[in-house]
Amino acid sequence: MLEALKQAVLEANLELDRRGLVTYTWGNVSGIDRASGILAIKPSGVDYADLRAEDMVLVDLDGNVVEGKYRPSSDTPTHIELYKAFPKCGGVAHTHSPLATSWAQAGRSIPCYGTTHADYFHGPVPCARSLTRAEVEEAYEKNTGVVIAETFRDLDPVAVPGVLCRNHGPFTWGKDAAQAVYHAVVLEEVAKMARFTENLNDTAAPAPDYVIEKHYLRKHGPGAYYGQK
Repeated sequence: MLEALKQAVLEANLELDRRGLVTYTWGNVSGIDRASGILAIKPSGVDYADLRAEDMVLVDLDGNVVEGKYRPSSDTPTHIELYKAFPKCGGVAHTHSPLATSWAQAGRSIPCYGTTHADYFHGPVPCARSLTRAEVEEAYEKNTGVVIAETFRDLDPVAVPGVLCRNHGPFTWGKDAAQAVYHAVVLEEVAKMARFTENLNDTAAPAPDYVIEKHYLRKHGPGAYYGQK
């Protein structure tokens, strides 16, 4: 069932590992088939070297396992909340990549200091608020997704395809699992550049709005002209 989706999600998870964004089993990627409302996600705690397409777990949007011999990732409820909140989202990635996680642990959004950031994120990458004790004790993983959705109440998740969960780490998303991982790779690089920027100049200011607009829209706007048609 949904063999192509499981293969795509496997490849996206392996790409996280190839790109050095995960240590041991610290990360996961999912992808959703919107027609059926079923997502495929990495199984919990299974080493990347051992993963096969048939190991991906199929789950519905109520959290029920539809197919699979393993338990799904413990972050599955977070992924589900993101798919519910962001209708254009087709894939979600979660890592504990060092630099992005450091910003999350510092409780700081990543300012848009330059054009590399602006090419992919239309403004700062936001850091969500901390979960309350009640939210953690009631349904921690689900409420992580709820708080991410709350953070994007006035933001476009297509234009800013990532978030920092305070004290936790980054989640990114995209049109499919592969793009979610692509954004995870870019986010780690953006986090690294921002850190170096502040090390070199602790009074650095974000890029001017007109520069951010130019770089984002030349790749993503209706008149985008970067790359080939």
